[in-house]
Amino acid sequence: MKPLLITDCDEVLLHMVRHFGVWLDEAHDIDFAPDGGDFANSMRRRGDGALVEPATMWGLLDGFFPAEMARQTLVPHAREALQALSQVAEIVVLTNLGDHCREHRIAQLATHGIAHRVECNQGGKGAPVARIAAEFGNPVTVFVDDLPQHHESVARHAPEVHRLHMVAEPSLAPRVPAAPHAHARIDDWRDARAWIEARFAEGLTAAPANG
Repeated sequence: MKPLLITDCDEVLLHMVRHFGVWLDEAHDIDFAPDGGDFANSMRRRGDGALVEPATMWGLLDGFFPAEMARQTLVPHAREALQALSQVAEIVVLTNLGDHCREHRIAQLATHGIAHRVECNQGGKGAPVARIAAEFGNPVTVFVDDLPQHHESVARHAPEVHRLHMVAEPSLAPRVPAAPHAHARIDDWRDARAWIEARFAEGLTAAPANG
């Protein structure tokens, strides 16, 4: 049975926030200054400096996906790492987008030379990670994501899965603390590939990470 890699996309395989910010500037006269992974206080209208309210914020994200996805660029070394890992493992991209964006995400990744199964999700990723791992026979599995809440969710629903916290956006990474429910924090795919390969080579399920 092959091991399994379940990886997020935005800020793991593709840069998103830098391009989202440029679009907000160009199309909406909104200044975007994300503080870590929290968007709640990151958007201000240029006219009066007022914070963008949450409902509008989510609407803007819906405006970016899928219409502006072509702006996104590849995270360095991500494609090469997945190519190497695919020689020994199954790979699934688990992305928190609406189901209507799935075909767009598949096509988008293909333009960057990444062609793997894509699953869309809304909310915590623990349950879908457990479901996908079970589908593949519960092999040794590694989960990669930039958001701490997803590592907590996976720790709760699929504690046997190895959890790697990655924030591949250099402007964000220094302000995002290591996820307490992840087993490791690595922001460069060259080092991440080695860490993942080591987990696969060991052939062992994960030990608990801080509960």
